[in-house]
Amino acid sequence: MLTAIPDLFRTLIAFAVVLGVLVFVHELGHYLAARWRGVRVETFSIGFGRALTSWTDKHGTVWKLAWLPLGGYVKMHGQERPEDVPDAVRRSWIPGETFQEKSVLSRAIIVAAGPAANFLLAMVVFAGLFLAFGKPIMRPVVGDVLPASAAEQAGLKAHDRIVSIDGKPITTFEALQRVVMANPDHMLPITVQRDGADLSLKITPQAHQAGGRTIGVIGVRGGVVEYARINPVQALWGGVTQTWTVTSDTLVGLKQIVTGTRGTDELGGPLRIAQLSGQVAELGVASLITFIAVLSVNLGLINLFPIPVLDGGHLLFYLAEAIRGRPLPQRALEYGFRAGMALLAGLFVFSTWNDLSHLGLFRWVFGLIG
Repeated sequence: MLTAIPDLFRTLIAFAVVLGVLVFVHELGHYLAARWRGVRVETFSIGFGRALTSWTDKHGTVWKLAWLPLGGYVKMHGQERPEDVPDAVRRSWIPGETFQEKSVLSRAIIVAAGPAANFLLAMVVFAGLFLAFGKPIMRPVVGDVLPASAAEQAGLKAHDRIVSIDGKPITTFEALQRVVMANPDHMLPITVQRDGADLSLKITPQAHQAGGRTIGVIGVRGGVVEYARINPVQALWGGVTQTWTVTSDTLVGLKQIVTGTRGTDELGGPLRIAQLSGQVAELGVASLITFIAVLSVNLGLINLFPIPVLDGGHLLFYLAEAIRGRPLPQRALEYGFRAGMALLAGLFVFSTWNDLSHLGLFRWVFGLIG
């Protein structure tokens, strides 16, 4: 039990750091955009519930750190629709500084700024890591050869370095994958370096169905990661491209879950994030920072989904308002928000169930019963 206490504390601290950074940056995006568009911000809160500490800045914004660190919010002046609040509240609003009186464009900018801040954070973090440690490059070195694979039949062995394939020089494992995937059931000449000598082999990628198309696979796992030093401009561009890669991979994964080609057990919630935060923290600060960047992309992306309650849902309503020339009917908004809350509640329950399953709670309970 005593040996588990440091691990528990490390997990809780790492989780608080990860979630705190992500929420703060997201809400800071809303805050800065609101100030830019002339909207008074009444409250900036990290966490929900009773405030552990708070202070008021010179602009009248109350900054709070609350006891339940599972999110945060920015409360803007006049954020409610005028017809939804009493006359006394409306009379207290300061003309020209309320959220609802701003144009559709200004409101959309304020709402979209939260997810945009998360994407920007990821770009900056990735760029900083590339600048500090170099850009990781997976070299075309064979790690493992799968049994009965095309690679085994061709004579490839662990630690072989792929020099060229089909006459094309290969410098990264990704480049090797692209050539192999594009040539299912086609024999390809391949040059490998083994023990300092070049060998010429022939390999025929096996056809494999993935995502509704046929691709080639040879049955090897990548082996060696090298870090290449790059200049600041390359690091910044690397941050942008890495953020795009994470975004694309996330969307592909979600599509696979929706279409049933990938299991829903991979969906996780706060408990999974907490568990992974502790595990990643064991690997060092750089790994934890990378984890924050990846989660920041996911948070920004999820918030852009067109689900009422989320930022994407608000943007969808503003788009409809811009097209119609007036806001949607109150009843439509209410039904939309109720549906959005129900969907999010369902996803939360489902992801928490997955989290508890991964943590082994149900196996432990069933073991007690048995």
